[in-house]
Amino acid sequence: MRVDSRPIPRIVFWLIAGLLIVTTQSITRAQTSEEKKTSAGLQSPTAQQPADDAQAKPQDLNIKTLFKAGGVVGMIIIALSVAMVALIVEHLLSIRRSALMPYGLAEEVHGLILEGKFREAEETCHNHPSFLGHVLASGVTEAELDYAAVEKSMEDAATEQSARLFRKIEFLNVIGTLAPMLGLMGTVWGMIQAFHTFQLSTNPQVSELAPKISTALVTTLLGLMVAVPALGAFAMFRNRIDELVAESSLMAEHVFADYRRNLILRKKASSGARKRPPETKSANVSQ
Repeated sequence: MRVDSRPIPRIVFWLIAGLLIVTTQSITRAQTSEEKKTSAGLQSPTAQQPADDAQAKPQDLNIKTLFKAGGVVGMIIIALSVAMVALIVEHLLSIRRSALMPYGLAEEVHGLILEGKFREAEETCHNHPSFLGHVLASGVTEAELDYAAVEKSMEDAATEQSARLFRKIEFLNVIGTLAPMLGLMGTVWGMIQAFHTFQLSTNPQVSELAPKISTALVTTLLGLMVAVPALGAFAMFRNRIDELVAESSLMAEHVFADYRRNLILRKKASSGARKRPPETKSANVSQ
């Protein structure tokens, strides 16, 4: 039996796109304002330049400065961070005990199975699309055969659904792997630019090399800032899936426990009836 997995809500993708647009616009505005300030400083009188230089203060190091220094690679890493946050929020909502094992579903299906209402039990499972619902529905469809078929069907359904859940959280692992690689790429590119500037300048100044080196180091920092929580969240959701899958499989076996017991008793009763010899009436012989 093949069942559909729960897709990631469309609102998550809209959230990713919206946050990416807002982040890009904020960085672009910051760069534009910085360019305007630089051009205004170049157009000011030469006599005021020493005074301006004396009053100039070093720029504070904050998150905005880091984002600006990251360049294009930094913007890509920021986009990955937005996607990471959206995925974590979605997984927190979907990979929960109440979402995978709806309350009261096992008891309701158990009662219907004992009454022999297999079709009603299957409809009840389909009305609760969840991990436990899919596993129980697979078992109910084979309930009219024997328990071996029920057990095999539930094992296959549990394996398929757990694989879907693991593939779902794999995106966090991909982000956690790509982010530091992108940071390393930005680092290499920044160092190449720094050494190229050093090679072209006859008397290179620190102010000429600092932006390139800053970009190189900032992209590495941004990549690690995204990779650490992404891989941590991936490990957390992986352990949660393992726990909930094991608990759901055990609960599904308990739902069919009485059904299995009744089958065993019925088989013993039928086999005993076949082995019992026919009763014969003894004739009374009068002396």
